[in-house]
Amino acid sequence: MKHRTIIEPFRIKSVEPIALSTEQERTAHLERAHFNPFLLPSRSVIIDLLTDSGTSAMSARQWAGMMEGDEAYAGSVSWHRMEQEVQDLTGMQHVLPTHQGRAAERIIYGHLGGPGKVFISNTHFDTTRANIEFSGAMAIDIPIAEGRDPALEHPFKGNMDLQALALLLTEHKANVGAVILTVTNNSGGGQPVSMANAAGVARLCKEHGVLFLLDCCRVAENSWFVKHREEGMATLSYREIAQHMFALADGAVMSAKKDALVNMGGFLALRDSALAEACKNLLIITEGFATYGGLSGRDMEAIAIGLQEVFDPSYLDYRIRSTSYLGDALHAMGVPLMRPIGGHAVYIDAKRLYPHIPPEEYPGQTLVCELYRLGGIRSVEIGSVMFGKYDDAGSLVPASMELVRLAIPRRVYTQSHIEYVIETFEEVLRTRHEARGFRIVKEPRFLRHFTAHFEQL
Repeated sequence: MKHRTIIEPFRIKSVEPIALSTEQERTAHLERAHFNPFLLPSRSVIIDLLTDSGTSAMSARQWAGMMEGDEAYAGSVSWHRMEQEVQDLTGMQHVLPTHQGRAAERIIYGHLGGPGKVFISNTHFDTTRANIEFSGAMAIDIPIAEGRDPALEHPFKGNMDLQALALLLTEHKANVGAVILTVTNNSGGGQPVSMANAAGVARLCKEHGVLFLLDCCRVAENSWFVKHREEGMATLSYREIAQHMFALADGAVMSAKKDALVNMGGFLALRDSALAEACKNLLIITEGFATYGGLSGRDMEAIAIGLQEVFDPSYLDYRIRSTSYLGDALHAMGVPLMRPIGGHAVYIDAKRLYPHIPPEEYPGQTLVCELYRLGGIRSVEIGSVMFGKYDDAGSLVPASMELVRLAIPRRVYTQSHIEYVIETFEEVLRTRHEARGFRIVKEPRFLRHFTAHFEQL
């Protein structure tokens, strides 16, 4: 018998209280936070869907492993456990531990980048783009055309446009720092990448002598989609699918705060010895010695265990189905979404939800504020606040899509929490014609969405 109910494949042994609040209290919290959910204290949030990064609940096995953490400065037992696990998963000999993914990005893209360099991706995420552009290089996104249409159904909307890649590799020749395939494609709506597409990217990179890197922080979730949607993959395990994809690449960057099921950590894995040595020097200067890289031994123990647990079939089935449960319920209500539903998050199409709010008034920011005001739900805008640029005249060049991401922490919320989110959207829909846009009154040069201040129009 196949049950309709999605049950969590775990039991809860420890609980954390949630502070409930009124709409009046949340309105005041929003004003104090300058209408930026990143600036809200977590104690003022009821359901936190801001990010799935570092917000996972760790397992009893991970907590037990942390008690065995070897805190030796050099060559700790915990480091060797993490190193061996990453080597087995990626097939890459050189592993550099970092305190999180963006530290690995800073090391590799700082080394490979610089003025005149170009990096190509299916879609760069915010910290990836910031580290590349901070070096003086250019970041170019080339998702397939289907990936730019939120409503269109396609099994692998995270794919890279191979025809566009071939043209860019020819056009920029020796100036390409690397081609980066993000799996799943976070900025593109959490959409998966097919094995065939990854193989096509690898082939073109090899033909042009260009480094091919995987941004692999959600590689287990991507493997679920490959197994269930791509021909010829059904007989492979989720871990084997990930290993096949890693085998195509020259290197990999991972924020372990996602699919390693931990609260802190990351790594850079490479095949080339000379490149690894150059990056190791930067690691030691900026992060820590090469066998801890800014991580404690207990963190490395938790990562080694998490990289095994995340490929458990029961866990991955629960993870993908529970995310789809939220997305399908919202879709049935008439909420415009990125379809089909991705692995780690549900993405709302704020442009269609609020057609009366133009991109320069940030419809996505309107939605994240409304979700918090009405339900205490924290989410994040992935649109013109995060990715919009200014032209020479100072006018906004909008992002290609105006999305809001509801990122679901792993092993944290139950179905009743998700039902609460669904109920809140009923009120969002009922009042959507009354919603107003925003303008930015203060912003930094890079990653402005983290700290910008807004004013409601």
